[in-house]
Amino acid sequence: MTTILNKIGAMRLTPARFFGFFLRSTTKALCGYWATLFALVFTLSSCSDDLDVQQSYPFTVEVMPFAEKITKGQIVELRFEIQPEGNYTNTLYTIRYFQYDGEGTLKLVDGPVLVNNDRVLLESKTFRLNYTAKSSDAHKFLVVVEDNFGSTPWEQTFEFNGKSESDDNGGITIQPVNPGTLTPISR
Repeated sequence: MTTILNKIGAMRLTPARFFGFFLRSTTKALCGYWATLFALVFTLSSCSDDLDVQQSYPFTVEVMPFAEKITKGQIVELRFEIQPEGNYTNTLYTIRYFQYDGEGTLKLVDGPVLVNNDRVLLESKTFRLNYTAKSSDAHKFLVVVEDNFGSTPWEQTFEFNGKSESDDNGGITIQPVNPGTLTPISR
């Protein structure tokens, strides 16, 4: 065994010896070159030139704080901002709502009045809605924002409690904070 390893180690490896079976005859050489060329073309052509462009990104909608009490005829402004996890320029967003308690209208500021359960195209990722109460009852409605790729829609229920017009602070009792006992600093 050691003599075989010694003979292999003593042999100088050249490209002609390594690829010798290709270089022994012209026919074998041509077949070897064609096989190598075919393998190279096959390997390189298996890649796709098509770019995988992600179009649909999950998104959330941030809602700014709003008043929770409303009287008949009062308008409450709701501010929204759509925040997608990625950016695709051809993404379109629509909004719809379903009111299931109370009576009122929901209108896009600088846009149309929304019809219950009809989709309206949003022109921007930031938008405002005005809700106008038509009764002094409690109001509840669901707002749904969807994109044009059919991903999971964003939904949020908005609830407004009715308040009487004599209720000037919205039913919230404000209590002063007791700062505790103040002791002067002595020198």
